[in-house]
Amino acid sequence: MSGAIAQLKADGVYKKLNYLESPQAARVRMEGRGEVLILSSNNYLGLSAEPSVVEAGHEGLRRFGAGTGSVRFICGTFTVHRQLEAALARFVGTPAALSYVSCWNANEGLTATIAEEGDFVVSDALNHASIIDSIRLAKTITKCTTAVYKHGDLDDLREKLSANKAARRRIIWTDGVFSMEGSIAKLPDLLQIARDYDAILVMDDSHSTGVLGATGRGTAEHFGVVGEVDVITSTLGKALGGAAGGFVAGSAALCDMLTQRSRPQLFSNALPPTVAASALASVEFLETHPERVQTLRDNAQYFRKAIIEAGLNPLAGDTPIVPIIVGETAHAIRMSEMLLDEGIFVTGFGFPVVPQGTARLRCQISAAHTRTDLDDAVRAIANVARRVGLMK
Repeated sequence: MSGAIAQLKADGVYKKLNYLESPQAARVRMEGRGEVLILSSNNYLGLSAEPSVVEAGHEGLRRFGAGTGSVRFICGTFTVHRQLEAALARFVGTPAALSYVSCWNANEGLTATIAEEGDFVVSDALNHASIIDSIRLAKTITKCTTAVYKHGDLDDLREKLSANKAARRRIIWTDGVFSMEGSIAKLPDLLQIARDYDAILVMDDSHSTGVLGATGRGTAEHFGVVGEVDVITSTLGKALGGAAGGFVAGSAALCDMLTQRSRPQLFSNALPPTVAASALASVEFLETHPERVQTLRDNAQYFRKAIIEAGLNPLAGDTPIVPIIVGETAHAIRMSEMLLDEGIFVTGFGFPVVPQGTARLRCQISAAHTRTDLDDAVRAIANVARRVGLMK
């Protein structure tokens, strides 16, 4: 193990942890560095430090205590979990929802519960690791058949569904927004394909909830198809307060079966009540302050335009995720460290998170950023890009 770590350091791809001394916000206090502008957080709406969200967590802690004590069906389910799940279902447009301690757990529990022997599960090539692992787990447990279709290639998806038309059921898995690209799934097309091939469409909307659509209801609202996606999974750890937690939203029967059979529900404590309370407050805040979503959208457009005008070429997109391709992993990590020296925290991502040779700085914009924040970030990124020879 120590030899492998030494090699990571020698290759310039060793990841270092940076410790914060203040809440997640546009600007934070970082241990040993003072004030730093964060451009790499999933705190898209700036709700991590929103006073009403924080106070709701305090009240949840006072009322329900620090933890759940055991599994929900063993020692009881707090009423705040029921309130949160009702709010989540209402928000994303499904009859019911079920919360988990993370979206990873939600995805992991979903596929292994609903897929059975004789079923066929097909996944976009750029889906999140939690989806990939959930399908692998389901295949191991249930012996279902699985496949991967080329990213966004609907013809390839159709071919794979056609080749498995004799399957008992067909399940299509996609991200709503692909986190490393910032691209949006072709949801209307996927819905039509699901209808054509009698398939179930499952969408992880973690980077879309609170981000896409006029009121932040996600990819479905962005395309005007709220209520048409069979199953939606998402997170409470990004736009919705950024603490922790995830959920599955779908039919009441699905959520009931997950309660009965989903292993993360049966063998793990529930979401801490203080987190459930703050997540509930985040949903309610967003429902009454949809203008926060427009602020996020305006900031993302402003930053994307400014970074292009500065001479850089980020991947095209319409989301707050703005990836700047820099090549090799060591290059991305070095640029990230150089930016931190200039007071800008932008994480460099490389292999195995993204393919070899496509390492990137993934800039993430928040509604909490001011135009001054964004201008400062653009200047620093352009300066570092010139110093490393990425631009003249």
